[in-house]
Amino acid sequence: MDRSSLLQLIQEQISSKRSSSFKRAIANGQRALPQDGMLDEPGLGVYKRFVRYVAYEILPREVDRHWYFYRHRSCPPPVFMASVTLAQIIVFLCYGARLNKWVLQTYHPEYMKSPLVYHPGHRARAWRFLTYMFMHVGLEQLGFNALLQLMIGVPLEMVHGLLRISLLYLAGVLAGSLTVSITDMRAPVVGGSGGVYALCSAHLANVVMNWAGMRCPYKLLRMVLALVCMSSEVGRAVWLRFSPPLPASGPQPSFMAHLAGAVVGVSMGLTILRSYEERLRDQCGWWVVLLAYGTFLLFAIFWNIFAYDLLGAHIPPPP
Repeated sequence: MDRSSLLQLIQEQISSKRSSSFKRAIANGQRALPQDGMLDEPGLGVYKRFVRYVAYEILPREVDRHWYFYRHRSCPPPVFMASVTLAQIIVFLCYGARLNKWVLQTYHPEYMKSPLVYHPGHRARAWRFLTYMFMHVGLEQLGFNALLQLMIGVPLEMVHGLLRISLLYLAGVLAGSLTVSITDMRAPVVGGSGGVYALCSAHLANVVMNWAGMRCPYKLLRMVLALVCMSSEVGRAVWLRFSPPLPASGPQPSFMAHLAGAVVGVSMGLTILRSYEERLRDQCGWWVVLLAYGTFLLFAIFWNIFAYDLLGAHIPPPP
């Protein structure tokens, strides 16, 4: 079967992204893969080479890589991660120009007055549990998060789709602020680290669990570098929280959002990434993860409503 015939056969049998499994069709003999490596063929354009790179970076099985390589379409583009990153940069530039401060912005007395920042004194303003992801401590945190969102988030969105990756990212962001409201009750939260760590930990866990099948180059070295960078970012957040280098009017942003995002990534994210071309609702593990996450949400909501008063928590006055 030549390439054109194979492409026509694939296109005819696709009705939606997850309508039928390519792997099951291969197993049933309904489709065939050529003997040579289609992903290694010469003469590809720049964009198609990038698609091939994404296939090798994200997917652990050759069958899945072939399937993604030939069925991928440039429309719709991976708009979610790009839009979030662009919005974060715009918000940072606006506040940087307004405060005339580009590093450690949280030390400026006007910074915490933003309607986007999560502050324990403003827990009733529920949107802040999500919108804090648009604010950042400074250029260093924004640069780290934006880089990972584009390097890891965009390829993940290209492979797994907008709905799945946006759900994972926002679940990490929400879990981050709710975890801080439970474990570090006096601290505010800024930055998209909860969502970033959900994406990164899900991808790294997927690479480890499919180590033999992953064909991304220098995967061990890149894994070590990623873990070192992520650990360094957490260490920096811990240092700023407990040993602030400058006098501040209140507690500095908590680091617990990073850890909460990592937990979401290893649980919910890994389930999503391992279900390529499979309906999530057909996966038993998906419902277990949803039940656990829903239980956490209910607990966190009741905690924020009742625990602060019952425990007599002394939170800093809202700005």
